Amino acid sequence: MKICMVGAGYVGLVSAACFSDFGWTVTCVDKDPNRLADLKAGRSPIYEPGLDDLLERNIKAGRLVFTEKLGPAVADADVVFLAVGTPMRRGDGYADLSYVFSAVEEAAPHFNGFTVVTTKSTVPVGTSREIERRLKAKRPDADVAICSNPEFLREGSAIQDFTHPDRVLVGTDDDRARDVMERLYKPLALRGSPVMFVERESAELAKYAANAFLALKISFINEIADLCESVGADVQQVASAIGKDRRIGDKFLHPGPGYGGSCFPKDVSALIRTAREARAPVSIIEQVERVNHERKLAMAIRVVEAAGGSVRNKTIAVLGLTFKPNTDDMRDAPSLVIVPMLQERGATIRACDPQGRRHAEPLLPGIVWCDSADQAAEGADVLVVVTEWNEYRALNLEALKARMTGNTIVDLRNVFDADAVRELGLSYSGIGRGRLDAAKGEANAAPVQTALHSVEAAK
Repeated sequence: MKICMVGAGYVGLVSAACFSDFGWTVTCVDKDPNRLADLKAGRSPIYEPGLDDLLERNIKAGRLVFTEKLGPAVADADVVFLAVGTPMRRGDGYADLSYVFSAVEEAAPHFNGFTVVTTKSTVPVGTSREIERRLKAKRPDADVAICSNPEFLREGSAIQDFTHPDRVLVGTDDDRARDVMERLYKPLALRGSPVMFVERESAELAKYAANAFLALKISFINEIADLCESVGADVQQVASAIGKDRRIGDKFLHPGPGYGGSCFPKDVSALIRTAREARAPVSIIEQVERVNHERKLAMAIRVVEAAGGSVRNKTIAVLGLTFKPNTDDMRDAPSLVIVPMLQERGATIRACDPQGRRHAEPLLPGIVWCDSADQAAEGADVLVVVTEWNEYRALNLEALKARMTGNTIVDLRNVFDADAVRELGLSYSGIGRGRLDAAKGEANAAPVQTALHSVEAAK
């Protein structure tokens, strides 16, 4: 089977590499000359564990090629995947489909024989039918079937997610297209991964609904973490307890500074816009978007409070800048809100990130860049963990303390053992574990006292 993958971004590149590893012939088309030069040389333009080896193996085997020429790749393909960007449109929060429709217009003259055209990009409900309408208008003679095949990949574990998915979702109402897609995903079906066939609108909406629900879980546990701090509970114990309930599950119940990345922010916004246009507003999801925005602001204020109420002329060591570990993606990362707020209040930022500097540097001017956590901690009044890279979990805290001028650690990911930090004489502020040691007992007692007063008043 021959595949044309339009777009060598995160989704397109990972998908192309994995399909070629199944034994299919994949031609990946992209317009960015610098990206193409890297890919043709076997260099990945993104950081994703395992991707470099996958690219090298399949390029060498001749199953994966990269080109800027769309026409020949489309003419030779059994399946054409549209994996171009659908960024959030400025002004209204809707998904920008201009790249999708541009790819369709360019591909239209080149279809040769029966071809399945499949959206891999995350697109609003109705996009498949709009693509169909446009193709019929431009090439009424073309024998094509339009499908929706959304991806459910997590950055940092995308290859594992592609090769061992919870499910493969295909939206189609064409029997021939179904046969092609069944053959395409047979290597996964043989491993026991379910391939689900649904209506196109259902597939398109399912992707948005899935991401919105996961964003909801993150915002939920973040608010529960705040409640834990007020009443003396430990959010990690609470999350573990409720996560054991199979109806809830333990994924995405890790409190932190809010969600970011290439998917959740734009997909939540696009779903809200779609729902409003359909006159079926999703008020819960609208609240999720608001809560997440305010969360990032609150985390910057938390650092200021931990520093004694002011960070002016203080040095803050920031560990991790990417929106999550095992990626170099800075899109909508909490650090893009937290760091500038601290800088505006007069702080000097010393930062490090194992993979994020290349993309973070132009977005966060004025930072002192460091090669390690030890270097970042040099002379720091406060040390802040923003991204939970595994290497930060095993840091020598005693060595960090020796390098720091101050004694405050703000752990926005709960990567450190709070008791171990405090035993070293450091002030520790985690998430859902109590903000400041000195205020903890008083804060814990306040809700109980308030409740008792309310009971007495009601008598």
